[in-house]
Amino acid sequence: MIASVFLLSCGILIAAYFTYGRFLVTRVKGSETHTTPAHNLEDGIDFVPTADPVVFGHHFSSIAGAGPIVGPIVAGLAFGWAPALLWIVIGSIFVGGVHDYTSLMASIRHGGRTIGQICRQYLSPVTYYMFLLFIWFTLVYVLIVFLDLTATTFAPGGAALKRGGSVATASLLYILIALVFGLAVNKLRLKLRMASFIFVPLVFVALWVGYRLPLTADMIPAFLGSSKNTWSALLVVYCFVASITPVWILLQPRDYLSSFLLFACLAGGAIGLILGGIGGTVTLSYPAFIGWSDPHLGFIFPALFITIACGAVSGFHSIVASGTTARQLNTEHSAKPIAYGGMLTEGALAVVALAAVMMLATKPQGQSPVATFAGGVGTFLATMNVDKDFATTFALLAVSTFLLTTLDTCTRLARFIFQELFDIDGSAARILATAASLAIPAVVVFLSIPGPGGTTVPAWKAIWPAFGTTNQLLAALALLVVFAWLRHTGRKAWFVFWPMVFMVITTLTSLTRLAYANLFGGGSIFIGGLSAVLGLLAVGVVIDTTIHLRRYAAPAASPAVDSP
Repeated sequence: MIASVFLLSCGILIAAYFTYGRFLVTRVKGSETHTTPAHNLEDGIDFVPTADPVVFGHHFSSIAGAGPIVGPIVAGLAFGWAPALLWIVIGSIFVGGVHDYTSLMASIRHGGRTIGQICRQYLSPVTYYMFLLFIWFTLVYVLIVFLDLTATTFAPGGAALKRGGSVATASLLYILIALVFGLAVNKLRLKLRMASFIFVPLVFVALWVGYRLPLTADMIPAFLGSSKNTWSALLVVYCFVASITPVWILLQPRDYLSSFLLFACLAGGAIGLILGGIGGTVTLSYPAFIGWSDPHLGFIFPALFITIACGAVSGFHSIVASGTTARQLNTEHSAKPIAYGGMLTEGALAVVALAAVMMLATKPQGQSPVATFAGGVGTFLATMNVDKDFATTFALLAVSTFLLTTLDTCTRLARFIFQELFDIDGSAARILATAASLAIPAVVVFLSIPGPGGTTVPAWKAIWPAFGTTNQLLAALALLVVFAWLRHTGRKAWFVFWPMVFMVITTLTSLTRLAYANLFGGGSIFIGGLSAVLGLLAVGVVIDTTIHLRRYAAPAASPAVDSP
């Protein structure tokens, strides 16, 4: 049964790529003749024409992160796997995939500008600045969540399954391998195929070395009382350096190499799941539906749709697409497989993560979602006679690389937005913008944060509902900007309008409840206050957009920006 559910889900996603994906290309008027910003504005730092496999690796690694793993597991455990599965499949096809592809195309057609800059062209200056602030604060949320999660997985003895030292060793080796790979391809001119043949196996060797030679607690000095805090501080420094260096040094090679880990996790988990399901060693045990409400998450609407922050739709994807991917893409023809295909692949990864819940007999107590995913993948791979303990550790190490890709990509994107907000450029501006973007996460990650009700919880867990809500609201606002662009250029845009309406209603409902619960329910003043501010900013953007869209009742194309 579990194999049938997985195969049916993947079959629907594949069919959607060839049908609805083709429909999107037709409606947006994708072309192979347009020259992309990577060629028009090449600068060797951010605008760099890059081979499609490398761009896909960067894009997929950046958007995937731990989101499609953590969210589906949390939601599946709370409400049952069936509601989560329906939202993942339907959302990734009709909401997330549309959001990712149209955001990337909008950026390409506007010279590689971010979604915020595109907002400036079609809406008022006030809305433009409100939207930029919203994006920047959302990225700050993302940085806090993934800094805390990454430091937790790195800390010796503190990560899921007590493999933190292994994660740290493997990740440090992985960064070194990525640096050498980038130099070999970009400076020594080693062909990508040959470099992949050499360096991809080294990534898996790094995992094996991490498994055998973990960093122990006595090797890591305790900062502010714990090794986790030490890793938090080191990761802040890492994010700073990764943000200000050219993309080809670390960002591109690291994301490209990590994509192979993602694919290995996805393929290994999928094959093992199918074999286990057919052989009867992996069974569908967890309830398909538990109830309409969860004590911690609340009613299924809007909780389900914001808990699964990735795997169905994520506003962070529009920032990746318009902030880095659009500046590396060789041709518009590649936008569909990289953006729409990448989102559907992430949906498949979310289904694998959800399958780790489906096989559980009971809800695990005191276990992180990362541990649940790693244990599930370990069980799936064990059906192929892979040692379960090693397979579980492999999955945990792979997740840690996803976390790293999200961290430094997010820092670079926050730096872009900050520079755009204050209209500054140059090397000094890159340093200032990066420091400003990391300032709040660098403080909050060391604090104990109360959740609603006053109980202290890990930073990532306290902020996850706020992260999910603002992330999904960012997706709604990005769709709003895309809708304004399409209407301005004379195109029908109902396929953007209805997903946008659904996400606006869902996320504003959630944000209101979140602000109230934290401000008046004994929770975090920081989370409650920031949620209220973001909600007001979002409402302002929606109102201003509604007013300005009336001028596009009889739209005319703008050849200088977007000739068909």
